[in-house]
Amino acid sequence: MSDHIVSKRTYFIIFAALMILTATTVSVATIDLGPMNIVAALVIAAFKATLVLLFFMHVRYSPRIIGLILFAGLLWLALLIVLTLTDYLTRGWIPGPRGL
Repeated sequence: MSDHIVSKRTYFIIFAALMILTATTVSVATIDLGPMNIVAALVIAAFKATLVLLFFMHVRYSPRIIGLILFAGLLWLALLIVLTLTDYLTRGWIPGPRGL
């Protein structure tokens, strides 16, 4: 099996992009967007995680089976989150006794 050689230039570009996105996260956090602050932070974090996954973990240059396994793991995570949210959002939220 032959490893793909990634140039240092690519690593520096991805690192610079990660630093810019980190600064963007900090600057967006100082702006009051209401409930959209969380959404903006999560979108930026997902983009940074994708860059790390593709380039620093070499998933971009891996065989297709690695991508399939990654997709299956993300699908499983999404399923767990959806099932948890369906339980959380469908509760009646009746307050219990104060002593408990």
